[in-house]
Amino acid sequence: MSTAIKAGQPLLLTQKRIWIIFSALIAGMLLSSLDQTIVSTAMPTIVGKLGGVEHQTWITTAYLLATTIVMPIYGKFGDILGRRNLFLAAIAIFTLASIGCAFATDFWGFVIFRAIQGLGGGGLMILSQAIIADIVPANERGKYMGPLGAIFGLAAVAGPLLGGYFVDHLTWEWCFYINIPVGIIAFVIAFFTLTLPNKKADKKIDFMGVLFLSIATTCLIFFTDFGGKTDGWTSLTTWSWGAGLAAAVALFIFTEARAQDPIIPLSLFKNPIFLNSTAIGFVLGMGMFAALAFVPTFLQMSSGTSAAESGLLMLPMMAGLMGTSIWSGIRMTKTGKYKMFPIAGSVLTIITMWWMTTLSADTPIWVICAQLFVFGAGLGLIMQIVVIVVQNSVPAAQLGTATSTNNYFREVGSALGVAVFGAMFTSRLSSSLTELFTKAGASPEQAGKSMSTLDPQAMAALPPAVKDGIINAYANSLAPVFWYLIPFMVVALVLALTMKVIPLSDTAGMVARGEAIGGEEALRMETERAAGKPAMATAGDTLQLTREDPDPADPATDKP
Repeated sequence: MSTAIKAGQPLLLTQKRIWIIFSALIAGMLLSSLDQTIVSTAMPTIVGKLGGVEHQTWITTAYLLATTIVMPIYGKFGDILGRRNLFLAAIAIFTLASIGCAFATDFWGFVIFRAIQGLGGGGLMILSQAIIADIVPANERGKYMGPLGAIFGLAAVAGPLLGGYFVDHLTWEWCFYINIPVGIIAFVIAFFTLTLPNKKADKKIDFMGVLFLSIATTCLIFFTDFGGKTDGWTSLTTWSWGAGLAAAVALFIFTEARAQDPIIPLSLFKNPIFLNSTAIGFVLGMGMFAALAFVPTFLQMSSGTSAAESGLLMLPMMAGLMGTSIWSGIRMTKTGKYKMFPIAGSVLTIITMWWMTTLSADTPIWVICAQLFVFGAGLGLIMQIVVIVVQNSVPAAQLGTATSTNNYFREVGSALGVAVFGAMFTSRLSSSLTELFTKAGASPEQAGKSMSTLDPQAMAALPPAVKDGIINAYANSLAPVFWYLIPFMVVALVLALTMKVIPLSDTAGMVARGEAIGGEEALRMETERAAGKPAMATAGDTLQLTREDPDPADPATDKP
């Protein structure tokens, strides 16, 4: 199959071609989402073997930081240069970094390769969502975005299970070895099926905007990470990062206001629908990832389950997420209504956060499973729907930029959530474990060393009294954190209730930009071509099928 589109011959978006392209996106999304979850159950073992228990939040934070930085870059560059080559590059970066993770011999080397993985993972996530918007109209997009969300759920089922199995029966390195064949397969599928046009930038690329946005994101993460530690908010180091953040944000806004083609157009924030949906993603990210990052660790260390068992206990959450993600996408396509889903999802997540504050070492396993199911169901009602709402509110030329900006702020929220609430968790845990080991007769130095190399296997060999003390320390350190997450989910509910509703577009992004012919016209031309009749299309023919893009600054815009 040809992988290039000749000039002057727009792509025919027949149903067959849409499904072929969709298969490539599924492969890429599987690769990205599998790695985010396979590490969760293996994290206690990884940090124990590499010696970094007190720094374990960096395994998650490094990946999120890198992902967050590159999201707007992939989104904007996809809009101006085309998405195919960027998608292939993202797969290659991710796969090569997985090899680096597998062969890492020290904790900080492992963290660096995790960050490089994020550079690829951010592209896979953004480009998959943007390509769907390119080839499928918003009023039909739910039935495609639902399965993409379900792939995240499926990978999140397989990930903890595989991670647990590898830790219990092989070695933790297998969590990354598995990415190598999956990455190669995803690259091959995308190379031969992702038939999208390449473009050339007709305006100066906003490299200064990219630089200042990257600096601002980095300063933000370090500011929250240092601030979340003991006495961190009074530290000069913390506020140095805060000053850097303020300066970078000011320079970024100054640059974007004057850039010919800004990486994040400030006009987007004049659109109330975009602003509302992006705010929902931000607060959802804070609550969602902070909870997801440490629940498997809680299950292993507080409930005494093995890595494989903690993976099995994540099944209910993924079942809830997959079910509501697919169902809400189908319902959205059939009815054209969507406001009810983020409202219901916010309510379910609030209920679950409150319920999780009761977690203790004595909480029955079936209760934890029920909590996770409700939590997953709530997430599935929000995640993909919000992305479609954002895409539906901007012109076709800004689909990638709007998608990536929405995801960017969700990932900023995620990184903030993991850094701040993760720091609260590890600070409490570090204090409790140090006290525990000291009372058991260890010196402060010995206590610190024991804590840094603590993993489930090492804990199993400890005396019962010390083991029980560790379990209670984990439970007492994590459960109170959920109280701090509830207000953010309440904000998400208020935003969902005040969301403005506009009709869903019936035109795919590539059709609106004149790069493709879709719908019945594409089917007719494909049929004529198969019958041997001339059915050539020109760019002019395509443009006549679409209307002019609306003003991106117009908040009333409802269709690309």
